[in-house]
Amino acid sequence: MADIMFAGIGGQGVLTAGKILIQIAAENGKNVSWTSEYSAEMRGGIALCRVVVSDEEIGSPYPDTLDVLVCMNEDAYNTYVDQVADGGKVIINKSLFGERDYPDNLEIIGIDAMGISSELQNARGANLVMVGAMIAATGMMDKQQFADTLKDYFEHKGKPSEKNVQCFEAGYENAENIN
Repeated sequence: MADIMFAGIGGQGVLTAGKILIQIAAENGKNVSWTSEYSAEMRGGIALCRVVVSDEEIGSPYPDTLDVLVCMNEDAYNTYVDQVADGGKVIINKSLFGERDYPDNLEIIGIDAMGISSELQNARGANLVMVGAMIAATGMMDKQQFADTLKDYFEHKGKPSEKNVQCFEAGYENAENIN
């Protein structure tokens, strides 16, 4: 089981990243739950979603501690890092982080999500880069299985684009341990 939070600000695709994860996990036989919180602003306000992915029945969509925290910005990290269990993983969007020290009891994985999505000419794909880094860090799903289902996800929505899968794969391939 993995208790995951995606956190950032409105407009960064935080809620979408969580929805994509639960749909793909469910289509691949996992039990899932998704809850969201966001401020009234359309863009720029706080946005987060909690996701539980499990092979077993899910007891609560609100875990006491997180196994994984995916931070689209440094404010999200500062606000929610204390909720991550010892030994948990934190995936950070290095594009929006300054130099800092990280706790020794967590595994910090960094990815230049905005730089990669921009390089792939898919500026709205930074969240998919982050999802790729998270899948690589956790090993919760097979890379190719996730990529194939992601492609189907966007085709079903009428928005087929190979760039979305490329963002996911680049995040998967370029995630690096920081501490």
